[in-house]
Amino acid sequence: MLQKERSISAVRAERRSIAMRTARRGEPFLLAVVLVAGCSKGKPAAVTPPAEVTVVTVAARDVPISVEYIAQTQSSRQVSIQARVNGFLEKRVYAEGEFVKEGDVLFLMDRKPFQVQVDAAKAALSRQMASLETARLNLERTRPLAAENALSQKDLEDATGHFESTAASVEQAKAELAGYELNLSYCTVTSPVTGVTGAALQQDGTYISSQNSQLTTVAVLSPIWVNFSLSEGEVQRIRDRIAKGIVVPPRGGQYDVEILLADGTPFPRKGRITFADPSYNPATGTFLIRASFENPDGVLRPNQHVRARIHGAVRPKAILVPQRSVQQGAKGAFVWVVDGEGKAELRPVVAGGWHGDDWFIDEGLSVGDRVVVDGGMLLRPGSPVTVKPAGAKSAG
Repeated sequence: MLQKERSISAVRAERRSIAMRTARRGEPFLLAVVLVAGCSKGKPAAVTPPAEVTVVTVAARDVPISVEYIAQTQSSRQVSIQARVNGFLEKRVYAEGEFVKEGDVLFLMDRKPFQVQVDAAKAALSRQMASLETARLNLERTRPLAAENALSQKDLEDATGHFESTAASVEQAKAELAGYELNLSYCTVTSPVTGVTGAALQQDGTYISSQNSQLTTVAVLSPIWVNFSLSEGEVQRIRDRIAKGIVVPPRGGQYDVEILLADGTPFPRKGRITFADPSYNPATGTFLIRASFENPDGVLRPNQHVRARIHGAVRPKAILVPQRSVQQGAKGAFVWVVDGEGKAELRPVVAGGWHGDDWFIDEGLSVGDRVVVDGGMLLRPGSPVTVKPAGAKSAG
C-alpha cells in the first residue's frame, strides 16, 4: 500500500515538472491539456431531462356569460304617511315594522273638533233646505197669479230669484258638509299601499300641524327594485364587444338578473331589467340600471346590499384556458404552448376576463394549440417537454 501511494506521488510530481517545462517553452495549449488530463476524473457531463407538463388542447365553443355587480335594493313605492288635518294625535294603532295591507288603520287623531264641525254643517244644510222648500212653495203660488195678472211680473221674478238663490245656498251647505266630513275621515289615518311600516315619527298626544305632519312611512316590498351602476368605460367596452361580435346580447335585450344575498345564497326568483337611466350621474360618472323582482315573502328589504348577476349574453366561438396557465411578464400576459416538435414556445396573449376557473383569450391562441397548464414555471423557449396526461403524478 505504501509503495502504491509513493508511485502515485511520483507520477503527479512528474506531471507538474512537465507542465513547468512546457510553460517555460511558451506552450500554453499543451499545458492546459496536461493539467486537464491530470485533474479529470473521467465523469460525463450531466444531461437535463425534458420537463414534464400537462396541457389542454384549445377548442372554440359558444359560452353563456354573466357579469356581477354590487347592487342595492329599493322599494318600488315608498309612501310617506302624512297627517292631512291639524289636531292632536290620539293613538298609534299599528306595530312598527309590521306588514300592513292597503286600508289598514295606522293612526287615530282626536275626532271631536271635526265632529262638531260636521254637526254644525248638517244643521246649516237643514236650515237651507227648509228655506228652499219655502221659496219653492212661494214660487208655485206666484206663477198662476202672475199669469192671471193678479200679481205683477216683478213679483214673479222676485219669487223665482229667491228660489234659485236658496237652491244655491243648499248646494253650498252640502259642499261645506262634505268638506267637514272629509276632514273627519282624515282623523283615521290608513295605509294607501300594502307593505312594511317604518318607525312612528310622532308620539301619542302630539299636536300635529304642517310643521310635523309626517307620521311614518310604508314601503312596498313586492315588486322590489335592485339598482346597480355601470361606469362610462364599461358601457363603452360592452358596446364595442357587441359591435365586433365578441359578445351577442339576448334577443330583445331581455337580460335575466339573479340576486345573491349577503351569505352568497341565491334569491329564488329571477328579475328583469326594467329601467336604464339615459344620462350619466355627474357625481359618479356612472349609468343607473334597475331590475325588478317579485318579493312576496319580503325576503329582500329596502336599502339592502346584494350582488346582481346579469345573464343572457353569449360569447360565440370562445377560447377558454385555465387561469393558472396564464402568466404575467414584463410585456403582458403569456402562455406556454407545446409546438409540433415537442418544444416549449412562449406565446403572448390578450386575456378577456374570467369565466369560472378559466380565462377568455381574445388574441394569441388558435383552435388545436396545446397550452401548458402545469409545469410551465421552469420552461424556457425551445426547451424540450414531455406531455403527461392531465391529473397524472410526476415520477418520484
